[in-house]
Amino acid sequence: MSQATGYFTHPDCRRHEMGPGHPECPSRLDAIEDRLLASGLGAALVRREATPASMTELELAHGRMHLASLRGLSDGLRDEIAAGGPTHAQIDPDTSINIHSWDAILVAAGAAIDATDAVMAGELANAFCAVRPPGHHATRNQAMGFCFVNNVAVAAKYALERHGLERVAIIDFDVHHGNGTEDIVAGDERILMCSFYQHPFYPPWDHSTAPNLVNLPVPAYTRGMDIRELVDMMWLPRLDAHKPQMIFISAGFDAHRDDEMGQLGMVENDYAWITERIKEVARRHAKGRIVSCLEGGYDLGALARSVEAHLRALADL
Repeated sequence: MSQATGYFTHPDCRRHEMGPGHPECPSRLDAIEDRLLASGLGAALVRREATPASMTELELAHGRMHLASLRGLSDGLRDEIAAGGPTHAQIDPDTSINIHSWDAILVAAGAAIDATDAVMAGELANAFCAVRPPGHHATRNQAMGFCFVNNVAVAAKYALERHGLERVAIIDFDVHHGNGTEDIVAGDERILMCSFYQHPFYPPWDHSTAPNLVNLPVPAYTRGMDIRELVDMMWLPRLDAHKPQMIFISAGFDAHRDDEMGQLGMVENDYAWITERIKEVARRHAKGRIVSCLEGGYDLGALARSVEAHLRALADL
């Protein structure tokens, strides 16, 4: 079994963009890459270029019509641009696609699938997917909140259906509630989803009370130490009871105190601490198997430092 940590990404993830000044921008990946280079951490990771997910794989978590609509919007832009029309197709006030978005969507989900295959095969101990667009707001049949396809939900379903696992866990530490993931996995007893998030906040969503969900809404200005206490009390006992055979992380870093997208008080050490707790659960029940996928994080400096802390914990460095 390998002890290495994989780093999955693809150039197409930078070609998707939603217009000037949008916070979910290609510079997010550049900031992470620059930090890995400057810190020397990048040399310790096994870099892999993602392959595109297939429609069959995406349909593990999404409806066929939803996927066809996204692809049609992206393809249709080419004709509109040629005729002097708009360069983006708007899905909601915050979310739009350009002519490269569909390719980015495929490789973002494909990275999560490739990482799952490599970790299941023992080629890697765990993996991080530096991808965009993010995914955790994408419901089974709706794109929203910068998200189009739910990368983590696709990978979790893939691990169950294609690798024959009986139990997996999804952990979401983005500042926003992973409503899309919840929509896809609620009631599926094979999947335990644990999350904390600022509340009330985006999205305006009626949270499910399904028994396989551990939702921890916290008020604005909650600090990292208080979140650590909730993780110890609420997440860890449920995770140990579930005994996941693989763990997937929706790794959003916008709960950082420097990120103006939210109002929580996390810092780099908090992300390292949570990652260590997740690793302990994975060692006890899942042969250490973890696949983490980038979600939010919009202050570029805080994002880069937090991803470095997360990766150092994953890689035992």
